Amino acid sequence: MFDAPFWALVSLVLFFAVVIYMKVPGTLGSGLDKRATTIRNELEQAKKLRQEAEALLQEYQRKAKSAETEAAGIIEQAKREAVALAAEGKRRIEEYVESRTRLAETKIAQAEQQALQEVRALSADLAVAAAEKLLGERVQGEGANALVARSIADVKTKLN
Repeated sequence: MFDAPFWALVSLVLFFAVVIYMKVPGTLGSGLDKRATTIRNELEQAKKLRQEAEALLQEYQRKAKSAETEAAGIIEQAKREAVALAAEGKRRIEEYVESRTRLAETKIAQAEQQALQEVRALSADLAVAAAEKLLGERVQGEGANALVARSIADVKTKLN
């Protein structure tokens, strides 16, 4: 009376009835809806994280450019200071050399003056001695002693 396709149809209808009675489609639908909501939330969160990461990247790039500009300024300032220090050092060395040269020239001039005075004094002493000897040999007596003394005094005053 009833053949196999009939029983298959009855089994299928009973299966769907049990599935609907057990609310499997609603459970599957709500599970899929929850999963879709979870995925949507994760996508939104990923989008927000991506935007934050892009903002951070732009901020760090801006900071890096600012740091590069600041570093270039510091390097330029250091170069200017190095040039100024080198010029100051050169100026000081030149002043020192000039001062030492003037001091040496002054000492040389003093030594020359002292040598000239010593030579003059020695020449005067030699001239006095020579005059004394010559006059002593040529002139004799009391008048000779006075003449020698006066001549020696004249020579000393003229040579000094």
